[in-house]
Amino acid sequence: MKAAYIRGAGDLLEDLGFDQTYILSHLNQQPLDSFRASYNYSNFGYTAGALAAADAMRLPWADLAEQVLFKPLGMTSTSYRHADYQKASNRALIHVPAGYRTWVAKYSRDADAEAPAGGASSTVHDLARWIRLQLANGSFEGKEVIAPDALSVTHVPHAVSGPPATPAARTRFYGLGWNVSYDDHARLSLGHSGAFELGAATAVSLLPGEQLGIVALTNGRPQGIPEAICASFLDTAQNGAPTVDWFGFTAGVFQKIDEAEKPKVDYSQAPQRVQPARGNDFYVGKYANSYYGQLNVAVESGVLTLELGPAGRTTKFPLKHFDGDTFSFESIGENANGLAGAIFAPGADGAASGAGGTASSVRLDFYDQTGLGTFTRG
Repeated sequence: MKAAYIRGAGDLLEDLGFDQTYILSHLNQQPLDSFRASYNYSNFGYTAGALAAADAMRLPWADLAEQVLFKPLGMTSTSYRHADYQKASNRALIHVPAGYRTWVAKYSRDADAEAPAGGASSTVHDLARWIRLQLANGSFEGKEVIAPDALSVTHVPHAVSGPPATPAARTRFYGLGWNVSYDDHARLSLGHSGAFELGAATAVSLLPGEQLGIVALTNGRPQGIPEAICASFLDTAQNGAPTVDWFGFTAGVFQKIDEAEKPKVDYSQAPQRVQPARGNDFYVGKYANSYYGQLNVAVESGVLTLELGPAGRTTKFPLKHFDGDTFSFESIGENANGLAGAIFAPGADGAASGAGGTASSVRLDFYDQTGLGTFTRG
Protein backbone atom coordinates (compact mmCIF):
# COMPACT_ATOMS: atom_id res chain seq x y z
CA MET A 1 0.00 0.00 0.00
CA LYS A 2 1.52 3.31 -1.06
CA ALA A 3 -0.60 5.59 1.08
CA ALA A 4 -2.87 5.67 4.09
CA TYR A 5 -6.65 5.51 3.79
CA ILE A 6 -8.44 8.43 5.37
CA ARG A 7 -10.17 7.83 8.65
CA GLY A 8 -13.11 5.45 8.51
CA ALA A 9 -12.78 4.45 4.85
CA GLY A 10 -15.45 1.85 4.12
CA ASP A 11 -17.32 2.28 7.39
CA LEU A 12 -20.31 3.98 5.78
CA LEU A 13 -20.60 1.18 3.23
CA GLU A 14 -20.78 -1.31 6.10
CA ASP A 15 -23.49 0.77 7.79
CA LEU A 16 -25.57 0.46 4.62
CA GLY A 17 -25.25 -3.33 4.66
CA PHE A 18 -22.60 -3.93 2.00
CA ASP A 19 -20.52 -7.06 2.54
CA GLN A 20 -16.77 -7.36 3.02
CA THR A 21 -16.04 -8.22 -0.61
CA TYR A 22 -17.90 -5.19 -1.93
CA ILE A 23 -16.32 -2.83 0.62
CA LEU A 24 -12.73 -3.92 0.06
CA SER A 25 -13.16 -3.82 -3.73
CA HIS A 26 -14.30 -0.19 -3.57
CA LEU A 27 -11.73 1.28 -1.15
CA ASN A 28 -9.50 2.20 -4.08
CA GLN A 29 -11.88 5.08 -4.79
CA GLN A 30 -11.06 6.76 -1.49
CA PRO A 31 -8.67 9.76 -1.65
CA LEU A 32 -5.29 9.03 -0.11
CA ASP A 33 -2.72 10.91 1.92
CA SER A 34 0.96 10.45 1.15
CA PHE A 35 2.51 7.41 2.81
CA ARG A 36 2.98 8.13 6.54
CA ALA A 37 2.35 11.84 5.99
CA SER A 38 -0.52 11.68 8.48
CA TYR A 39 -2.16 9.36 10.97
CA ASN A 40 -5.60 8.06 10.10
CA TYR A 41 -7.46 5.16 11.65
CA SER A 42 -8.87 2.67 9.14
CA ASN A 43 -10.91 -0.36 10.16
CA PHE A 44 -11.03 -1.80 6.68
CA GLY A 45 -7.37 -1.07 5.99
CA TYR A 46 -6.59 -3.30 8.98
CA THR A 47 -9.07 -5.87 7.72
CA ALA A 48 -7.44 -5.94 4.29
CA GLY A 49 -4.03 -6.64 5.86
CA ALA A 50 -5.40 -9.52 7.94
CA LEU A 51 -7.19 -11.06 4.97
CA ALA A 52 -3.94 -10.97 3.00
CA ALA A 53 -2.33 -13.08 5.72
CA ALA A 54 -5.32 -15.42 5.81
CA ASP A 55 -5.26 -15.83 2.02
CA ALA A 56 -1.58 -16.72 2.17
CA MET A 57 -2.45 -19.46 4.68
CA ARG A 58 -5.44 -20.54 2.54
CA LEU A 59 -7.84 -20.16 5.46
CA PRO A 60 -10.73 -17.84 6.29
CA TRP A 61 -9.59 -15.22 8.81
CA ALA A 62 -11.81 -16.51 11.63
CA ASP A 63 -10.41 -20.04 11.19
CA LEU A 64 -6.82 -18.81 11.06
CA ALA A 65 -7.18 -16.78 14.26
CA GLU A 66 -8.78 -19.73 16.00
CA GLN A 67 -6.03 -22.15 15.00
CA VAL A 68 -2.90 -20.05 15.52
CA LEU A 69 -3.94 -17.85 18.47
CA PHE A 70 -7.11 -18.79 20.34
CA LYS A 71 -6.55 -22.56 20.65
CA PRO A 72 -2.88 -22.35 21.74
CA LEU A 73 -3.89 -19.87 24.47
CA GLY A 74 -6.95 -21.82 25.57
CA MET A 75 -9.23 -18.95 24.58
CA THR A 76 -12.27 -21.19 24.27
CA SER A 77 -14.84 -18.36 24.45
CA THR A 78 -13.33 -16.13 21.78
CA SER A 79 -14.35 -15.86 18.13
CA TYR A 80 -14.45 -13.51 15.16
CA ARG A 81 -17.75 -15.03 14.02
CA HIS A 82 -20.92 -13.17 14.93
CA ALA A 83 -22.78 -16.47 14.77
CA ASP A 84 -20.62 -17.83 17.62
CA TYR A 85 -21.48 -14.82 19.77
CA GLN A 86 -25.17 -15.34 19.06
CA LYS A 87 -24.96 -19.03 20.03
CA ALA A 88 -23.31 -18.30 23.39
CA SER A 89 -25.66 -19.04 26.29
CA ASN A 90 -24.10 -16.30 28.43
CA ARG A 91 -23.46 -13.17 26.40
CA ALA A 92 -23.68 -9.43 26.95
CA LEU A 93 -26.16 -7.38 24.93
CA ILE A 94 -25.01 -3.99 23.72
CA HIS A 95 -26.72 -0.91 25.23
CA VAL A 96 -27.18 2.77 24.46
CA PRO A 97 -28.30 5.60 26.77
CA ALA A 98 -32.05 6.22 26.98
CA GLY A 99 -32.24 9.07 29.48
CA TYR A 100 -30.82 9.80 32.89
CA ARG A 101 -29.02 6.69 34.19
CA THR A 102 -31.11 4.54 31.83
CA TRP A 103 -29.71 2.20 29.21
CA VAL A 104 -31.50 -0.02 26.70
CA ALA A 105 -30.41 -2.93 24.48
CA LYS A 106 -31.68 -1.28 21.31
CA TYR A 107 -29.37 -2.57 18.59
CA SER A 108 -27.73 -5.74 17.29
CA ARG A 109 -24.30 -5.32 15.71
CA ASP A 110 -22.96 -7.87 13.21
CA ALA A 111 -19.37 -6.82 12.49
CA ASP A 112 -18.28 -9.83 10.42
CA ALA A 113 -17.64 -7.54 7.46
CA GLU A 114 -14.84 -5.69 9.24
CA ALA A 115 -13.29 -8.57 11.22
CA PRO A 116 -10.61 -8.51 12.54
CA ALA A 117 -10.73 -4.74 12.94
CA GLY A 118 -13.91 -5.28 14.96
CA GLY A 119 -16.33 -8.01 15.82
CA ALA A 120 -14.36 -10.29 18.13
CA SER A 121 -16.41 -11.62 21.04
CA SER A 122 -14.50 -12.76 24.11
CA THR A 123 -14.35 -12.80 27.91
CA VAL A 124 -12.13 -11.19 30.51
CA HIS A 125 -10.75 -14.66 31.30
CA ASP A 126 -9.72 -15.27 27.69
CA LEU A 127 -8.32 -11.78 27.17
CA ALA A 128 -6.22 -12.10 30.33
CA ARG A 129 -4.47 -15.00 28.60
CA TRP A 130 -3.85 -12.83 25.56
CA ILE A 131 -2.38 -10.13 27.82
CA ARG A 132 -0.06 -12.72 29.36
CA LEU A 133 1.13 -13.61 25.85
CA GLN A 134 1.89 -9.94 25.14
CA LEU A 135 3.79 -9.47 28.40
CA ALA A 136 5.78 -12.70 27.92
CA ASN A 137 7.14 -11.70 24.50
CA GLY A 138 5.03 -14.23 22.61
CA SER A 139 5.16 -17.16 25.03
CA PHE A 140 2.34 -18.65 27.08
CA GLU A 141 2.92 -21.00 29.99
CA GLY A 142 6.48 -21.59 28.81
CA LYS A 143 5.62 -22.37 25.20
CA GLU A 144 6.38 -20.01 22.32
CA VAL A 145 3.21 -19.11 20.41
CA ILE A 146 4.53 -16.10 18.50
CA ALA A 147 8.18 -15.46 17.64
CA PRO A 148 9.50 -12.69 19.96
CA ASP A 149 10.87 -10.64 17.05
CA ALA A 150 7.53 -10.79 15.24
CA LEU A 151 5.63 -9.62 18.32
CA SER A 152 8.10 -6.96 19.44
CA VAL A 153 7.89 -5.10 16.13
CA THR A 154 4.21 -4.40 16.90
CA HIS A 155 5.17 -2.73 20.21
CA VAL A 156 7.39 0.03 18.81
CA PRO A 157 6.43 3.34 17.14
CA HIS A 158 5.74 3.22 13.41
CA ALA A 159 3.93 6.53 12.95
CA VAL A 160 3.26 9.73 14.88
CA SER A 161 -0.40 9.74 15.91
CA GLY A 162 -0.29 12.85 18.08
CA PRO A 163 2.42 15.52 17.89
CA PRO A 164 3.13 17.27 21.23
CA ALA A 165 0.76 20.18 21.84
CA THR A 166 3.31 22.00 24.01
CA PRO A 167 7.11 21.80 24.45
CA ALA A 168 6.59 19.86 27.68
CA ALA A 169 4.12 17.41 26.21
CA ARG A 170 5.00 14.03 24.75
CA THR A 171 4.58 12.73 21.26
CA ARG A 172 2.05 9.93 20.87
CA PHE A 173 2.86 7.10 18.50
CA TYR A 174 1.09 4.25 16.78
CA GLY A 175 2.67 0.81 16.48
CA LEU A 176 1.08 -2.10 14.65
CA GLY A 177 -2.34 -2.27 16.26
CA TRP A 178 -1.19 -0.50 19.45
CA ASN A 179 -1.07 3.04 20.75
CA VAL A 180 2.54 3.40 21.88
CA SER A 181 3.75 5.94 24.45
CA TYR A 182 6.37 6.42 27.17
CA ASP A 183 5.56 7.54 30.72
CA ASP A 184 7.35 9.91 33.13
CA HIS A 185 9.97 7.24 33.81
CA ALA A 186 10.51 6.49 30.09
CA ARG A 187 8.70 3.18 30.45
CA LEU A 188 6.93 1.72 27.43
CA SER A 189 3.15 1.92 27.67
CA LEU A 190 0.85 0.10 25.24
CA GLY A 191 -2.87 0.49 24.93
CA HIS A 192 -5.89 0.56 22.73
CA SER A 193 -9.61 1.05 23.03
CA GLY A 194 -12.39 0.14 20.68
CA ALA A 195 -16.11 0.59 20.60
CA PHE A 196 -19.39 0.28 18.80
CA GLU A 197 -21.44 3.46 18.94
CA LEU A 198 -24.43 1.11 18.99
CA GLY A 199 -23.51 -0.11 22.46
CA ALA A 200 -20.09 -1.54 23.39
CA ALA A 201 -16.75 -0.17 24.59
CA THR A 202 -13.51 -1.89 25.54
CA ALA A 203 -9.97 -0.88 26.50
CA VAL A 204 -6.67 -2.56 27.28
CA SER A 205 -3.49 -1.07 28.79
CA LEU A 206 -0.08 -2.66 29.33
CA LEU A 207 3.15 -1.68 31.13
CA PRO A 208 5.43 -4.43 29.79
CA GLY A 209 8.40 -3.37 31.92
CA GLU A 210 6.33 -3.85 35.07
CA GLN A 211 4.54 -6.95 33.78
CA LEU A 212 1.23 -5.19 34.32
CA GLY A 213 -1.83 -5.34 32.13
CA ILE A 214 -5.54 -4.71 32.38
CA VAL A 215 -8.53 -5.12 30.08
CA ALA A 216 -11.95 -3.55 30.70
CA LEU A 217 -15.08 -4.64 28.82
CA THR A 218 -18.40 -2.78 28.89
CA ASN A 219 -21.68 -3.35 27.10
CA GLY A 220 -22.52 0.33 26.74
CA ARG A 221 -21.96 3.06 24.17
CA PRO A 222 -18.46 4.63 24.43
CA GLN A 223 -18.30 7.36 27.06
CA GLY A 224 -14.74 6.84 28.32
CA ILE A 225 -15.56 4.35 31.08
CA PRO A 226 -13.21 1.42 30.21
CA GLU A 227 -10.43 3.89 29.37
CA ALA A 228 -10.84 5.50 32.79
CA ILE A 229 -10.77 2.11 34.55
CA CYS A 230 -7.51 1.14 32.82
CA ALA A 231 -5.88 4.51 33.47
CA SER A 232 -6.93 4.50 37.13
CA PHE A 233 -5.52 0.99 37.61
CA LEU A 234 -2.09 1.81 36.20
CA ASP A 235 -2.03 5.17 37.99
CA THR A 236 -2.77 3.45 41.30
CA ALA A 237 -0.20 0.73 40.65
CA GLN A 238 2.51 3.32 40.04
CA ASN A 239 1.55 6.04 42.51
CA GLY A 240 -0.50 4.32 45.21
CA ALA A 241 -3.68 6.19 44.28
CA PRO A 242 -5.12 7.94 41.22
CA THR A 243 -3.46 11.29 40.60
CA VAL A 244 -6.15 12.35 38.12
CA ASP A 245 -9.94 12.18 38.08
CA TRP A 246 -9.80 9.75 35.18
CA PHE A 247 -13.56 9.32 34.85
CA GLY A 248 -14.03 13.06 34.60
CA PHE A 249 -11.12 13.42 32.20
CA THR A 250 -12.12 10.66 29.77
CA ALA A 251 -15.79 11.69 29.87
CA GLY A 252 -14.75 15.17 28.77
CA VAL A 253 -12.62 13.80 25.94
CA PHE A 254 -15.45 11.64 24.62
CA GLN A 255 -17.91 14.52 24.89
CA LYS A 256 -15.60 16.62 22.70
CA ILE A 257 -15.42 13.77 20.18
CA ASP A 258 -19.22 13.61 20.06
CA GLU A 259 -19.46 17.37 19.55
CA ALA A 260 -16.84 17.31 16.78
CA GLU A 261 -18.81 14.69 14.87
CA LYS A 262 -22.11 16.58 14.85
CA PRO A 263 -23.44 17.56 11.39
CA LYS A 264 -22.17 20.87 10.04
CA VAL A 265 -25.75 21.84 9.15
CA ASP A 266 -28.52 21.58 11.75
CA TYR A 267 -31.37 20.26 9.63
CA SER A 268 -33.73 20.34 12.60
CA GLN A 269 -33.80 24.15 12.40
CA ALA A 270 -35.52 25.49 9.31
CA PRO A 271 -34.15 28.69 7.69
CA GLN A 272 -35.96 31.94 8.40
CA ARG A 273 -37.11 32.15 4.79
CA VAL A 274 -37.76 28.68 3.41
CA GLN A 275 -37.76 28.42 -0.36
CA PRO A 276 -40.45 26.04 -1.67
CA ALA A 277 -39.63 22.67 -3.20
CA ARG A 278 -40.38 21.87 -6.80
CA GLY A 279 -42.86 19.21 -7.86
CA ASN A 280 -41.98 15.64 -6.91
CA ASP A 281 -41.35 14.72 -10.54
CA PHE A 282 -38.27 16.95 -10.52
CA TYR A 283 -36.58 14.74 -7.91
CA VAL A 284 -37.93 11.25 -8.68
CA GLY A 285 -35.64 8.91 -10.58
CA LYS A 286 -32.60 6.66 -10.49
CA TYR A 287 -29.16 8.05 -9.66
CA ALA A 288 -25.79 6.29 -9.95
CA ASN A 289 -22.62 6.43 -7.86
CA SER A 290 -19.52 4.28 -8.44
CA TYR A 291 -18.82 3.94 -4.69
CA TYR A 292 -22.25 3.61 -3.06
CA GLY A 293 -24.09 2.10 -6.00
CA GLN A 294 -27.58 3.04 -7.15
CA LEU A 295 -29.91 5.45 -5.37
CA ASN A 296 -33.61 5.55 -6.15
CA VAL A 297 -35.89 8.47 -5.36
CA ALA A 298 -39.61 7.71 -5.38
CA VAL A 299 -42.91 8.86 -3.91
CA GLU A 300 -44.67 6.64 -1.38
CA SER A 301 -48.01 7.73 0.09
CA GLY A 302 -47.25 11.26 -1.03
CA VAL A 303 -43.83 11.32 0.65
CA LEU A 304 -40.51 11.48 -1.17
CA THR A 305 -38.14 8.64 -0.25
CA LEU A 306 -34.62 7.72 -1.23
CA GLU A 307 -33.49 4.08 -1.35
CA LEU A 308 -29.85 3.09 -0.97
CA GLY A 309 -27.72 0.02 -0.26
CA PRO A 310 -26.90 -3.45 -1.61
CA ALA A 311 -29.40 -5.12 -3.92
CA GLY A 312 -31.99 -7.04 -1.97
CA ARG A 313 -31.10 -5.29 1.31
CA THR A 314 -31.65 -1.63 0.57
CA THR A 315 -32.71 0.96 3.13
CA LYS A 316 -35.46 3.49 2.50
CA PHE A 317 -35.10 6.98 3.94
CA PRO A 318 -38.17 9.28 4.09
CA LEU A 319 -37.24 12.76 2.93
CA LYS A 320 -38.44 15.91 4.68
CA HIS A 321 -38.26 19.25 2.91
CA PHE A 322 -35.73 21.64 4.39
CA ASP A 323 -35.19 24.49 1.94
CA GLY A 324 -35.45 24.78 -1.84
CA ASP A 325 -34.00 21.64 -3.39
CA THR A 326 -32.59 20.41 -0.07
CA PHE A 327 -34.27 17.70 1.98
CA SER A 328 -33.29 16.00 5.21
CA PHE A 329 -33.20 12.35 6.26
CA GLU A 330 -32.12 10.41 9.35
CA SER A 331 -28.64 8.91 9.12
CA ILE A 332 -28.27 5.28 10.18
CA GLY A 333 -25.72 2.80 11.47
CA GLU A 334 -22.59 2.88 13.58
CA ASN A 335 -21.63 6.34 12.34
CA ALA A 336 -25.08 7.97 12.43
CA ASN A 337 -25.09 11.50 13.80
CA GLY A 338 -28.64 12.72 13.31
CA LEU A 339 -30.26 14.44 10.35
CA ALA A 340 -28.36 14.61 7.07
CA GLY A 341 -29.01 16.51 3.86
CA ALA A 342 -30.01 15.41 0.36
CA ILE A 343 -29.17 18.34 -1.92
CA PHE A 344 -30.60 18.04 -5.42
CA ALA A 345 -29.07 20.00 -8.29
CA PRO A 346 -30.46 21.15 -11.65
CA GLY A 347 -28.50 20.92 -14.90
CA ALA A 348 -25.02 22.39 -15.27
CA ASP A 349 -26.42 25.51 -16.94
CA GLY A 350 -28.61 26.20 -13.91
CA ALA A 351 -31.81 25.11 -15.63
CA ALA A 352 -33.72 21.93 -14.98
CA SER A 353 -32.29 19.13 -17.09
CA GLY A 354 -34.01 16.24 -18.83
CA ALA A 355 -37.44 15.92 -20.34
CA GLY A 356 -39.99 17.85 -18.34
CA GLY A 357 -37.31 19.23 -16.05
CA THR A 358 -35.57 16.92 -13.61
CA ALA A 359 -32.67 17.11 -11.17
CA SER A 360 -29.35 16.06 -12.69
CA SER A 361 -27.80 14.90 -9.41
CA VAL A 362 -28.22 14.63 -5.66
CA ARG A 363 -25.48 15.01 -3.05
CA LEU A 364 -25.84 13.30 0.33
CA ASP A 365 -23.64 15.32 2.67
CA PHE A 366 -23.42 12.53 5.29
CA TYR A 367 -21.90 10.22 2.65
CA ASP A 368 -19.79 12.97 1.07
CA GLN A 369 -17.09 13.29 3.75
CA THR A 370 -14.36 12.46 1.24
CA GLY A 371 -16.09 13.72 -1.89
CA LEU A 372 -17.79 10.46 -2.87
CA GLY A 373 -21.38 11.36 -2.00
CA THR A 374 -22.76 12.74 -5.28
CA PHE A 375 -25.20 10.55 -7.23
CA THR A 376 -25.80 11.38 -10.93
CA ARG A 377 -29.09 10.73 -12.68
CA GLY A 378 -28.76 7.68 -14.93
